[in-house]
Amino acid sequence: MKFYGLLFLLVSNCFAQSSHLSSSSNKNQWHHNDFVNASSLEKWYRESPKQPNNQIIVATLDTQIDLDHEDLKNNIWVNKKEIPNNGIDDDQNGYIDDVNGWNFLGTKSGNYIVWGNFEFVRIIRKWNPFFEGKQKEDIEDKDLINFKTYRRCIAVLNYEKKNYEYKQKGYDYDTSVYQKAKDTLKYYFPREDYDYNQLSHFYNKIKGDDKRTYEDMLTNKDDDFLALVFNFYQNHAYGITSLEMLLDGKIQTDSILSKNLNIDYNERIYIGDNSDSLEKEYGHNKLNLEIKGIRKFNTHNTEVSSVLAANRTNKLGTKGFSNNIKIMPLTVSASGDEHDKDIAMAIYYAVDNGAKVINMSFGKDFSLHKDWVFEAMQYAEKKNVLLVHGSGNDGRNIDKYHDFPNDIAYDKTPEVVNNFINVGSISKRTDSTMVSSFSNYGKNNVDIFAPGEDIYVAIPDNQYRYDSGTSLAAPMISGTATLIWLYYPDLTVQEVKQIILESGVTINKQVVKPGTENELVPFSELCKSGKILNTYNAMKMAEEISKKKRK
Repeated sequence: MKFYGLLFLLVSNCFAQSSHLSSSSNKNQWHHNDFVNASSLEKWYRESPKQPNNQIIVATLDTQIDLDHEDLKNNIWVNKKEIPNNGIDDDQNGYIDDVNGWNFLGTKSGNYIVWGNFEFVRIIRKWNPFFEGKQKEDIEDKDLINFKTYRRCIAVLNYEKKNYEYKQKGYDYDTSVYQKAKDTLKYYFPREDYDYNQLSHFYNKIKGDDKRTYEDMLTNKDDDFLALVFNFYQNHAYGITSLEMLLDGKIQTDSILSKNLNIDYNERIYIGDNSDSLEKEYGHNKLNLEIKGIRKFNTHNTEVSSVLAANRTNKLGTKGFSNNIKIMPLTVSASGDEHDKDIAMAIYYAVDNGAKVINMSFGKDFSLHKDWVFEAMQYAEKKNVLLVHGSGNDGRNIDKYHDFPNDIAYDKTPEVVNNFINVGSISKRTDSTMVSSFSNYGKNNVDIFAPGEDIYVAIPDNQYRYDSGTSLAAPMISGTATLIWLYYPDLTVQEVKQIILESGVTINKQVVKPGTENELVPFSELCKSGKILNTYNAMKMAEEISKKKRK
């Protein structure tokens, strides 16, 4: 899984900007305020009439979740047709004791999957018996598409192995010099109260004519004074401020190499299902498992769900879109890539159990069974359910680079559904840097942008922090759609999608294209609508359309 929240895994943490806080009632939630980049949600609440009594379920296809978080515990969906913990499928939906949702990554032994293969590894494993060692001229025409995908996956695997092997060497080096560097700096900073800016200033002051790069120091395993200072300075630039964080990054990198990128490792053995067949009867109902010796995996969904449904009236932490939203957690994500089977089965589960909106804040570059996901998406459209997806954090054009799940197959065929919204991330900046530098974009395959940078979110154990990513932009759209349906339940999914896209704020200016330093492009070239979400406008437009339908 390419988690679309930037702080989720240390090994990809290039934007470390969060601080863990125990509580906050006055934090700046800019994304709900009333200005061009924000949703103007609070403006709607200031003007809105009495609150509706109905509730709407939003399914979050994501990681596990902190069900007991103070800001979420009252807004978790409860399956009232199921008697808790009696070992019986009371509602006969194929899932035993699914009181709050389902963990599609639950193992036969009652544990959960932390490390799973990347999708390109699964594709290589599937096609190795047919294509290994062969050239294009050896392949029949009917198999050429699969052969080209296989070869592309081989290239990606080789690149990623090299990348993580380099990271592994870096963690080995950094941990080996950490204590010596810390002791050295204590002479100059007796209270050890230095931050990135101080270390940067100190390093540049002592650097002189030394031209060595980090790679030079790593290769030679340098531990001289300048190398030690540079090492600490570089780690602080990436938010790594302790030996524990380095060791954790090393563990994660080792696991990615030995599991995520290992063709001989297959996590489905522990789940016990047939991953090439759509079937129920796998996984379990435990959505917030904590097992000694196994890494916890409940942060990402806690963050995403807090954007949607954090309690608005308890004066704690952050605020969601409505207290009438009930979160249905469906666990499909681990470190690695989601299985298309789990994505499809979770969509079917969500639709059949009453969800109106399905939020998917994850993505991957390949899709082994995208037809299964397309069929599930079409099922959701028939049942009037909206699908919302974060466009990704690679700073690239997903009209050219594949990103799944999506409503296209990247084979020049039309979109398969009209109930899917792909979301990019906007910041609170209003100048040319307003688009988040990490956000994916696409004139055809990104529909709209929404706030996704420096968002105050809940994290496990009743804590909060700022985080960034299209993971957090997606639930801004999901929350808006839910609010529309709370007040105007007569609208169709196509109407809700149209309202969200057409009511946004049009940006008529040049902006820095994500993934570049200063290349300017018209904002309209970055997404289909050329707009930023505005919840207030969406609610006003929904009111007008709903009135017309009732005449």
